[in-house]
Amino acid sequence: MKLGVFTVLLAQKPLEEALVYLASLGVQAVELGTGGYPGTAHVDAKAFLAQPEKIADLQALVAKYNMEISALSCHGNPVHPQKEIRDSFHTDFENTVLLAQKLGIERVVTFSGCPGDCEHSLYPNWVTCSWPPEYLEVLDYQWNEVLIPYWKKAGQFALEHGVTKICLEMHPGFAVYNPDTLLKLREAVGDVIGANVDPSHLFWQGMDPVAAIRQLKGAIYHFHAKDTKMDLYNCAANGVLDLKHYGDERGRSWIFRTVGYGHDAEVWRAIASELRKVGYDHVMSIEHEDGLMSVNEGLTKAVTFLKDVMIFEPSGVMWWA
Repeated sequence: MKLGVFTVLLAQKPLEEALVYLASLGVQAVELGTGGYPGTAHVDAKAFLAQPEKIADLQALVAKYNMEISALSCHGNPVHPQKEIRDSFHTDFENTVLLAQKLGIERVVTFSGCPGDCEHSLYPNWVTCSWPPEYLEVLDYQWNEVLIPYWKKAGQFALEHGVTKICLEMHPGFAVYNPDTLLKLREAVGDVIGANVDPSHLFWQGMDPVAAIRQLKGAIYHFHAKDTKMDLYNCAANGVLDLKHYGDERGRSWIFRTVGYGHDAEVWRAIASELRKVGYDHVMSIEHEDGLMSVNEGLTKAVTFLKDVMIFEPSGVMWWA
C-alpha cells in the first residue's frame, strides 16, 4: 500500500510547488482534481485534452518527484434534475475519463449523484425513509429510470477508454451512500463500478468502516484517509442528521477531523489490516477537511500518523505456520 494525498487541499500552490512539499513529507502518490466539485486548480481535464503537451508535462513532473497518480477525481452530480447542471458534471466526467486514458490511469473518483423525485424536479431528493410509501416510489424512479441507465452508459464509456474502475465515494446526499447502495448499483451496472471508501462518511452515519470494508471485498477501488469526530452529547440530543453549518464546531453532532483526531490508532490499524485482508493494495489518499487545523498542520500530522498505522510491505511467508 502507498501513502497518497488528494492535492485539492494544496490548490493555492502551483502543482510543482505542491509536489516538492509532498515529496519532502514522504508522500508516494497524488490524487488530482480534474473538474466537478474538486475544481481544476492543478489539472483542467478539458484544457489538457486540447493541449497534449500539457499531458506529457504532467507525467514528467510527477515522475520527477518519484510519485504516481493514484486517481483523477471529478466528484459531481451527473444525474442532477436540472439539465444544465447535470450536463456540466457529465462533461467533466467524460473529459476526466479521456484524460485518464491519455495518462494510462484506470481509476476515476466521483459521486453516484442524486436525481430529483420525478422528471419535472428542480432539485435532488435524497430519500432516507421507506415510509410513507411515496418514498419507495421516488426510489424506484431514481434507480430504475435515472441512476442505473445513466451509469450503464457512463460505465461503458469508461471501459471503452481504458478506465476500468469508477470509484464512487459513498456520501450522504447521494444515491450511493453505504455498502448496500454501492453493491446494488454495481450489481446492476457491472464491476466497472466500485467504491472509494472514505471512513469519515461512514463514521458520520454510525457505521464501522471495518465492517463496511469487509462487506465491500473485491469492490474497493480507492481510499480516502479522513476522520470524523462524533460529539457524544450533541449526538445524544439530536442524532447524526445535522444541518448546522460546518463552522459551528461546538454545536454540531460531528465534524471532519485529521486522521487520529476522530478515532485512535487502534481503529485505524484495524482499518488498514482489513484493507489488507480484502486484497486492497493501492493508495490511502489523505483528504484534509479539518476546520480546527491549518492545511499544513493537518496534513503533516496525518502523514506522520498514517506512516505508523499503514502496512506498506508484502506480508511474506508464514514461517511459523
